[in-house]
Amino acid sequence: MSYSAMLGGTRWTFADLKTLLGKASPARSGDTLAGIAAESATERVAAQTALADLPLKTFLDTALIPYEEDEVSRLIHDGHDASAFTAISHLTVGAFREWLLDERTTTTDLTRLAPGLTPEMVAAASKIMRAQDLIVVAAKCRVTTAFRNTIGLAGRMSTRLQPNHPTDDSRGIAASLLEGLLFGVGDAVIGVNPATDGLDDYLRIVTLLDDIRRRLDIPTQTCCLGHVTTAMQALSAGAPVDLVFQSIAGSEKANRGFGISLSMLAEVHDAALALGRGTVGQNVMYFETGQGSALSADAHFGVDQQTMEARAYAVARRFKPLLVNTVVGFIGPEYLYNGKEITRAGLEDHFCGKLLGLPMGCDVCYTNHAEADQDDMDALLTLLSAAGVTFVIAVPGADDVMLNYQSLAFHDVLYVRETLGRRSAPEFETWLQGIGVVDPGGRALQKSPTAAIAPAIALIERMAS
Repeated sequence: MSYSAMLGGTRWTFADLKTLLGKASPARSGDTLAGIAAESATERVAAQTALADLPLKTFLDTALIPYEEDEVSRLIHDGHDASAFTAISHLTVGAFREWLLDERTTTTDLTRLAPGLTPEMVAAASKIMRAQDLIVVAAKCRVTTAFRNTIGLAGRMSTRLQPNHPTDDSRGIAASLLEGLLFGVGDAVIGVNPATDGLDDYLRIVTLLDDIRRRLDIPTQTCCLGHVTTAMQALSAGAPVDLVFQSIAGSEKANRGFGISLSMLAEVHDAALALGRGTVGQNVMYFETGQGSALSADAHFGVDQQTMEARAYAVARRFKPLLVNTVVGFIGPEYLYNGKEITRAGLEDHFCGKLLGLPMGCDVCYTNHAEADQDDMDALLTLLSAAGVTFVIAVPGADDVMLNYQSLAFHDVLYVRETLGRRSAPEFETWLQGIGVVDPGGRALQKSPTAAIAPAIALIERMAS
C-alpha cells in the first residue's frame, strides 16, 4: 500500500510503510548510507505530513519485517495489549503526538498505555516531534525498577560506574571504581566491559566487584558485561552474578549477529532470577542498544535505523530489565555523523524507550572520528537530564581507555546533581551520606570521606604489593 501527501502543489507518494518511515526520519548518515533517507528537506516534510495523517492502527496491520520470518516481529505482534491500546486506537500519528503533549495526559495515563504501544508507533511519533516535544513527553514517563536500590524515582538520576581497564587488571579496575564512588557514581550499576570474553576473566571480575561491594556494604549492583553464554557458565559455576548483560537489536537476524536468541535470553534471565540476589527488587537484566546496529549487520530489511532501534526495546521489555541504555554515539559517524545527529538520536531513543515502559538510560558518548566534541555531550546530558533520563554512564576523565571512545566523566555527574538537582537512588544516597561524600540534600561535600572507605583502599594496596 502506498502513502501520499500534497505539499506546495506537488503530490508526493511513498511506496510502502517502511519507505514512508525512512523518508520521514530526521537526517542521519546511517539512513543515507542505507539509501533510504529523504533526498531533500522538502521530501522529508512531505513524508512527515503523510505520516502524521496515518492511523495508528496501520502499524497493527502492517509488519515491517514479516511475522513468519522474524521472532522480534512475532514478539511485537503477539505481545501487544489490545485493551491498553483502546484509549488511543482511534488516533492518527499526528493526533497521538498532540495527545502526548496535552497537559491533561498524565504519568498514570502513559504508564497504563505502555503495553498497548508498539515500537513502530512510538518511532513514528518521534519523527514528527521536535527536541522539546521529546523532552516534555519523556519527562512525564515514570519507570521504576529495583535490585539492591530503587531506580527511576522522580527527581533522581542514577549513574553507571564504568571502571574499564585495557588489560582487565584488577588493581586498575579497583582504583577506578574507588574514584567513581568518591564522586558519588555507581548507583545504577558498577559495570565492567571485559577486554576479553573468557570465563576465567569474567569470574575474576564479578568476584572482585562483589568483594568490594560487600566490604563496603554498598547498596548497588555489579555486572561484568560479557556475553550471555559466558554469564550462563558463570551462573552454573556459582559466581556472584547480580545482573546479566547483553547487547540487543531489533531483528532476529541482527540478534543472531550478537550470538543470541529470545529463548537464550529467557534461559539466562530465569537462571539469574533464581539466585534471588536482589534485596529490594528482582529486575536482573541489563541491555544495551544503539542506532545503526542492525544496519551494520546488514539485518535492517530496509527499515530506518531509528525504527529498528525502537524494535530492540520490544526485546528488552520482554524481560523486565533493571536497566536499558542506548550507547548513542558509540557505533560511529557512519550511522550518526555529528553532534547534532547524536543529540537527536539520544532524545529519540530515550523518548521511545520510556513510552514503551523501559527504565531508559543513555551512554552520552562519541567516537574520536565523529564530528562531535565534549560540548555536544554537555548539551545532550543537560537535555536528557531535563527529560528525566533514568541513568547515564561515567568513566574516569570521560576517556574510556579500553573501548577507545569518549563518554562522560565523574565530574559531569556532579554538574547535573548541583545544577539540576538530580539525586542518586535513595538507598545509595544514604550510603554516600554515611561515608561523608554527600550532605543530607544529596550535594557533594568538599572534604575527604570518612574511614568507611578504608577497606577498599586497603584492598587496592594489597593488590599493588
